[in-house]
Amino acid sequence: MTSWTAQPRIGAGTTSPDRVPDRIPDGALDLAAPLSPELEAAAQRFAAALHPARSVAVAFSGGVDSSVTVALAVRALGADRVVAVLGVSASLASTERVSAHDTAAALGVRLLEVTTRELQDPAYVANDGDRCYFCKHELYTTVVSEVLVGAKSEAMSEAMSEALAREGIDLLVNGDTADDVVRADRPGRRAAAEHGVRSPLADAGMGKQQVRGTARALGLPVWDKPSSPCLASRLGTRIPVTLGRLAQVERAEAALHRLGLRELRVRHLGGTARVELAPAGHAALIDPGLHTAVLDAVRDAGYATVEIDPRPLVRD
Repeated sequence: MTSWTAQPRIGAGTTSPDRVPDRIPDGALDLAAPLSPELEAAAQRFAAALHPARSVAVAFSGGVDSSVTVALAVRALGADRVVAVLGVSASLASTERVSAHDTAAALGVRLLEVTTRELQDPAYVANDGDRCYFCKHELYTTVVSEVLVGAKSEAMSEAMSEALAREGIDLLVNGDTADDVVRADRPGRRAAAEHGVRSPLADAGMGKQQVRGTARALGLPVWDKPSSPCLASRLGTRIPVTLGRLAQVERAEAALHRLGLRELRVRHLGGTARVELAPAGHAALIDPGLHTAVLDAVRDAGYATVEIDPRPLVRD
């Protein structure tokens, strides 16, 4: 079963898992800000893609794509008709969970957390190449049944059940872009289709570049945030997904972030970790002290062998 937590709106004592969510400076974010003709046309197509929904739930990660989905939904429907839904499991890094709360608070929408249990699914754990399908299937199954249909799980309080009924949510959308839907390596798309999940960014023809441009124009604090797929994506194919391995990856990446590296992945290849860095990270490793610190930090997370991939990490 799933458990839910609701986050009050800004100014009502909202708390994240670890701290009070940050508010961006007044005037920095304006969801009603004028857009360029190109982006305004895309925003209008986005709004048309939501029709005739009264309220929407957005499968939310706090990344750029899902944040722009929330922002444009607020422009189209109003903040009181948009709910962000965050799937929480061991594959979500704790820093990403906090960031998602911060971003939802800045956008002024309610954030609902749903605890997903994909690690109880042997097909997900096997990590055979369709892992994302089973993860999204678990998330969408829960959200469709409990938010759209209004079914009440044993873990859901009466207050939460009533709150969801008041929302009148009748459509679940995700943050897939026009670039995502044409990629063959997106098994999560199949899960979305099976559950009737819409992709208004893709329907509006908005690719990654337009999405980031919209985020910047509206003043979203995540407009330049690096993409951060789930921790399970760091495991090599057919290396089973376990709590221990996810925690090991999270420890290693957190240690590298503390060293000042921003855009990175630590790939778990059994006893070996392969560190992937953006061009700026590779440039920083010219410093021999930092190079040594990176290797030591990843070894301290429990890896016997650490490799630094010479190829630069490419942003999605």
